Amino acid sequence: MSAKILEPWLSFLREVDRALGRTVSVHCVGGFVLGVLWNLPRPTGDIDFIEVAPSNAVSELLGVAGEGTDLAKRYNLYFHQVTVAEFPEDYASRLVDITPKGLTNLRLLALDVHDLALAKLGRNSPRDRSDVRFLVDKGLINRQVLEERFESELRPYVLNESRDRLTLDLWLEEFFPSEG
Repeated sequence: MSAKILEPWLSFLREVDRALGRTVSVHCVGGFVLGVLWNLPRPTGDIDFIEVAPSNAVSELLGVAGEGTDLAKRYNLYFHQVTVAEFPEDYASRLVDITPKGLTNLRLLALDVHDLALAKLGRNSPRDRSDVRFLVDKGLINRQVLEERFESELRPYVLNESRDRLTLDLWLEEFFPSEG
């Protein structure tokens, strides 16, 4: 899978890379990932992330390129930490490296397509449903994988199991009507 990171993102990320004092791996979700990996046409001005390694590098990353920083103001782009999110337990084993060539300190890792869809389940906003519909319409989501991953890696850990199960069932009915 090929990641296409275009300008102004590429220049922004190069500056972030130069400003970091160590290697920082960022676990990315959201519109940025959808645009880079699957050409979602909706523009975004941030890179949503759920985790940074090492964990004590979050403040460094946000200090360099978080909302309101000089770099963010210059490019009108920024990193945003998602603090309330539910995602499959073993998502890290399936991360996709989307780091542009030439970066030495900044490493961008994206959730795989099924994990990304499941991370949108809890919020279930119109934008989230639209994003999942986009991925299904592109033939990127396998219904069986989505259901199995929900059952084994997400359902045991969600805060509101019945709500998330109902949402998943509604998504499956809406997005995979012939497979129901």
